[in-house]
Amino acid sequence: MRPTTSGAPRTLGASRLTVTPIGLGLAALGRPGYITIGHGADLGARRDRDAMERAAHAVLDAAYDAGVRYFDAARSYGLAEAFLGSWLARREGAAGDVVIASKWGYTYTANWRVDAPTHEIKDHSVSAFTRQLAESRALLGDHLALYQIHSATLESGVLADSAVIDALATTRATGLRIGLTVSGPGQGDTIFRALDIRRDGERVFETVQATWNLLERGAEPALVAAHDVGVGVIVKEALANGRLAARGAGGLAATGRDAFVAEAAALDVPEDALALACALTRPWADVVLSGATTAPQVHSNLRANEIAIPDATLQRLGGLVIDSPTYWRERASLPWN
Repeated sequence: MRPTTSGAPRTLGASRLTVTPIGLGLAALGRPGYITIGHGADLGARRDRDAMERAAHAVLDAAYDAGVRYFDAARSYGLAEAFLGSWLARREGAAGDVVIASKWGYTYTANWRVDAPTHEIKDHSVSAFTRQLAESRALLGDHLALYQIHSATLESGVLADSAVIDALATTRATGLRIGLTVSGPGQGDTIFRALDIRRDGERVFETVQATWNLLERGAEPALVAAHDVGVGVIVKEALANGRLAARGAGGLAATGRDAFVAEAAALDVPEDALALACALTRPWADVVLSGATTAPQVHSNLRANEIAIPDATLQRLGGLVIDSPTYWRERASLPWN
């Protein structure tokens, strides 16, 4: 048997931030549209700002009360930072007890519409960093502990932009931790490039956040390398945007769906908890993000902390892996809802 980690706090690599094994990502909580399967049904009929803020606070309460202490937002997650800031103001006792991360590099443009032609615009320039850091700090204040490039790729050129790297290094010197998130079939190459970037002899990036799940494992060698040199590793999209949850399993190929459901049934656990637990077995993973949009989903996700997964189960689930280009093409086809 290979047990998952307990819920005990641990250190997020060289950042020295104290985190919990499962964190909460707010991508689906701060805006009425997202690509997770079933997201629209979770929100219900009311999607005005006040209703969504109350719903976000309920999920944050459920996560915090269950022991989650790492929360991840972004400038492009609609009003996620604002909702997180208002929750911190309301839950004063939580303010000194949590690690808050956010991201820069995309601007939310959907204007609260699910059917918007464009939901976010990418801009990895130094001017975007300066502007968005000020916006994040205005909403999160001193609670902001980690600031990450949002979906860095080699193609975007952000890691080759000396002005951006210098600005990140200068900001890191003020005490704000600096990281990056990666996306796409080239995740591994981007991570390896980031590990080589230094200023004044020090590695600029203290954390990396990447997609890893039972379908997409392409970044794993780079994540092992990052962990081995002390860079904190955060796993996102462990449920493959809902395809590795009960209601989204129809998004898997038939043989994979049947195998995945059978393994969850054999262990008597929800599919979502099994997928998260598999990510928690990775020795290089410091935090695995839940993307829950309801309190019941939080509680179901957190069952991952209690699951001991047989090695044979992990071996059989290895059959779910698909090649990275195919995975990212399929992800790009998921509808906003």
